Parts: sequence; C-alpha cells; structure tokens
Amino acid sequence: MTDRLASLAAELRDADTAVALTGAGISVPSGIPPFRGDGGIWGDQFDPAAFHISRFERDPAGFWTDRLELHDAMRPSGVEPNVAHEALATLERVGFLDAVVTQNTDGLHAEAGSRRIVELHGNAERVVCRRCGGKAAAGPVRERVRDGENPPYCDCGGVYKPDVVLFGEQLDRETLADARALAEESDVFLAIGSSLQVEPAASLPATAARAGTLTVVNLDETPRDGLADYVFRADVTEVLPALVRTLGAT
Repeated sequence: MTDRLASLAAELRDADTAVALTGAGISVPSGIPPFRGDGGIWGDQFDPAAFHISRFERDPAGFWTDRLELHDAMRPSGVEPNVAHEALATLERVGFLDAVVTQNTDGLHAEAGSRRIVELHGNAERVVCRRCGGKAAAGPVRERVRDGENPPYCDCGGVYKPDVVLFGEQLDRETLADARALAEESDVFLAIGSSLQVEPAASLPATAARAGTLTVVNLDETPRDGLADYVFRADVTEVLPALVRTLGAT
C-alpha cells in the first residue's frame, strides 16, 4: 500500500483539481450506522415508507414522531468526526483537495473543518420550511417536537421538514449539477466509503475516470473498481491519514 499511496500523493501534488466523494463508510467509524447492509437502518429497524415525502405531507405529526426515533438511532450521543473526516479537511486546508461531495447527511465533514461541501442528500442538522423555504438548525426544532409541538412550525406558519432528500423527492438540480461539474473537472477523484451502487452518485466516479485519475477506498468491492487507477480495499480511517502523512500535510 505504501507504494500506491506515494504514487497517488504525487498525482495529488500535480493536480489542478482534486475532489472526494464520500459515502456511509466514512461515518460508520464515528458510530453512525449505515442505511443498508449488515446493521443497516432500513429493514428490520425502520420502514423506508414512513419517511416518504407523501407520508410527511399526509401526516406530518406522525412523520416527526418517527423522525425523532430515526435520529436517535442514526446519531447516538457522543458521535464526532473521525480521523478520516479530519484527513479530508486537512487536505483541503493545505491545498491538496478542492471539494467534498457527500452522500451523507450527518454534517460531520463540516464539523471536521471541511469548507466546500456538496451535500447531495441534504443535511439532517438543518430543517427547511415547506412554505417560505427558510432554514434553521434542526436541534432546537427536534426539542420543540419532544416538548409537544408536533408538527413544528416556522414563524410564517409553514411546517418544518428535515432538510434532507426524502424518499419520493428528487435531488436538488443545482447541487447535482455542481457535483457533476466537479467530477468532470477533477484531475484526481477519490471515492471513499461508498458502495457506489446508489444513483446518481454512483455515476460520478465513471465521469471522473474519463477526466483523470480515479481512486476507490472501500472495505468491499464496488462496481467502479474496474475503472479505478487505485483501489484500496481497506479502512478509510487507515488510508486517509496515511495519505496525509505521505503528502507531509499534517
């Protein structure tokens, strides 16, 4: 792995644009469970139909009751960014990474210090008003629901919704366009902790591979491994800090 890291580090030094795509695998070491697979949220624990946009529109109070339970399962107390999140923030700070595109909604990249973050599926730590479009921090709104204000209302009278893409909703067009443009422009593209099976994020590495160097870091095989110049079948909390050290970016 040392030689491959050195080669990848050399390409990052020469790159005009470097981008990381992250999936659930980067947050699992922080204690956040994945949505699918072993220990996944969807299945025995929670029914995806309960978090469909049609359910929110039909029964916002019931939706928010279930949403609190989902939040408590998805975000146990004490969850913090791990060394992989911190490594990406370091790479951006010292100029070796231009942006993070993430499938995650946990907000851990921002907490770690990353600045340019494209959140494909939104951010669970925000809420958005369905009437006026105003946004607010999710924590205080969740507490209002726990205290009996269910559903929670914006000052304009609209109902707050978690600022995430629910089942039945489309990804924001501008956000997706930004992610695709970054993939097209990238000289080095790092796909990290993602199964690369959920579209449209799964198409980004293929786009990037046509433009430059593709690296996949994931414990399991992905459908894009055959396109990758580098494949690290290893823990992201080992590979990314090692890459930072190889670059001398600590």
